[in-house]
Amino acid sequence: MPGSDELYPPFQYSGWWMLLAFGILALLVLGAWLVTFLTRPRRGLTELDVNKPGPQVLTMDVLSQLRMEYLERIQRIEDDYRARTLSARHANFELSKVVRTFVNEYSGLEAPVLALDDLVARGVHPALIDAISRHFYPSIFRPGPAIDPTAGAEAARTVVRTWH
Repeated sequence: MPGSDELYPPFQYSGWWMLLAFGILALLVLGAWLVTFLTRPRRGLTELDVNKPGPQVLTMDVLSQLRMEYLERIQRIEDDYRARTLSARHANFELSKVVRTFVNEYSGLEAPVLALDDLVARGVHPALIDAISRHFYPSIFRPGPAIDPTAGAEAARTVVRTWH
């Protein structure tokens, strides 16, 4: 093989390249430390929060409050009907909507979008079936005069009070 048998040493980098590499590495470590330091929760606030008892929300309080809110809505609808700002048909429609929304919020059942047959098939509380079948459906869908909404309001109150 023609050529020389001499070995050539590898190319030597200057010392500045090594300093540049260490500088970049130091900046990356500093950046990671800053992100960690700035995003972690403060120790003083955490200790205060742990030692201070927060408000305890009891499930029964929330459910009682939900019942009270819907009983007030039913009363407002009845008051509007008596003040002649709502027709009997529209008052029964609003009562039906309020009761179905209550059932949805209380239990998660999709009552606002289910028909009466669907509710019966799911075996819901009899008070809801009674209120819808005897007061709300006949008033909303039957031709002719609507049923008096005061009876529907009482049926709605029964649903709200007895729903489990």
